[in-house]
Amino acid sequence: MQENNSNNPLYYQDAINIAALIRKKEISVREVMSAFLERIDKVNPKINAICTLRQHEDLLLEAEAADGALLKGIEIGPLFGLPIAIKDLALTRNLRTTYGSLIYKDFIPDQDELFVERIKKAGAIIIGKTNAPEFGAGSHTFNKVFGITGNPYNLNKSAGGSSGGAAAALAAGMVPIADGSDLGGSLRNPAGFCNVVGFRPSPGRVPSWPTRDAWSLLPVEGPMARSVKDVALLLSVMAGPDPRVPVSIDEPGNQFLETLDRDFSNTMIAWSPDLGQFHIEPEVIEVCEKALPAFQNIGCIVDHSEPDFSGSMDIFQTLRALIFADLEEDYLKHRDLMKDTVIWNIEKGLKLTGQDINQAVVRQTELYHRVCSFFEKYDFLILPTAQVLPFDVEKEWISEINGQKMGTYLDWMSICCVITLMGLPVVSVPCGFSSDGLPVGIQIVGKHHRDFEVLQLAHAFEGVTQFGKIRPDIK
Repeated sequence: MQENNSNNPLYYQDAINIAALIRKKEISVREVMSAFLERIDKVNPKINAICTLRQHEDLLLEAEAADGALLKGIEIGPLFGLPIAIKDLALTRNLRTTYGSLIYKDFIPDQDELFVERIKKAGAIIIGKTNAPEFGAGSHTFNKVFGITGNPYNLNKSAGGSSGGAAAALAAGMVPIADGSDLGGSLRNPAGFCNVVGFRPSPGRVPSWPTRDAWSLLPVEGPMARSVKDVALLLSVMAGPDPRVPVSIDEPGNQFLETLDRDFSNTMIAWSPDLGQFHIEPEVIEVCEKALPAFQNIGCIVDHSEPDFSGSMDIFQTLRALIFADLEEDYLKHRDLMKDTVIWNIEKGLKLTGQDINQAVVRQTELYHRVCSFFEKYDFLILPTAQVLPFDVEKEWISEINGQKMGTYLDWMSICCVITLMGLPVVSVPCGFSSDGLPVGIQIVGKHHRDFEVLQLAHAFEGVTQFGKIRPDIK
């Protein structure tokens, strides 16, 4: 690992700083694009984070066109000139989108997802796609189309998932900002594994369109970056209402451009290493607890406490299976091309009864009310991002923690999955390293729709700890 410093190469500069240099014409968009393409050429063959990359010539021509527009005084957006690669689960017009599946290995969409449209309008240049597990299933990024994504801090370890390609690309300096999506921890687990910031916003903060279920509150799209400020910058573009999405939050995205600085004196925080029920590797807890004084240093009062999350994983498993049942058509036509865990999740969903679904929704509501009561005393809940350290890339999923067997491929990431059920904003921010130099993240969960406050606390924590500035030693 190497420490960040003032002589950082361009590809490791904050996105906010790069955008400002472009705006002031102190650096050209072509120079920025060249620097990132050179970095991709050098390290992506080792990591396999960017799975589809547009032609260099086309990207450099697009960068030159952007420079020309800037010279003409054309109004530019907040992401102007920044390269970004989109997660391979999101539609990108005229750019291959495979969902990590052999079924869609040659699929080229004729439209962009809404957040991709917004990113383009804000001036960013789409350079390609980042790798993801098949249909986003599981928190380890591998598939039969592109292979495994390695962790920049140790190429033999997992980068997490399902936004593993995005997290690894950020950590290795291949992109300055990245998007991700999160159902069971897919913005948070890879961020924790790769020492970057991953923010799961409140459902509806970033409207999902097109979608087959405009009412869904479990899967969300959100931003990732190497700093909280850069996450807020990207969120300011991705967020904002859309009338086609009935659950979208009727607040503008530009609120996230306000200062993240805040006084946290006497702020009540609850720390839980395991939510009172989940198996966590001891070193993960040790690293997180060493970081707790950082919250006290900024004025917070930290208690050891957690809400009652009993039965929460059963609820999540049912509601997640219901979502995977939507893949029935692909399952019936191409079951032989799907990995076992995807098949299991689809079949579980297809077997659900109306009573199963009703009971899950009722119990989810009861759980939410218990958590709301908990937040009457506390402003934030903090807990580990992942239950384990980054693991061997050859493992498909963690089947045992501390000698305890995991029943399904989802159980080892329960501490993220059950937070999803609450629909509360949550961020994973770097909080330290294991004895072997592997990154560890901590989750910060906020109150209903208090997305900005979550980012403020993460920013303050980041400012004290500075762990996010420790780069992987990959050349």
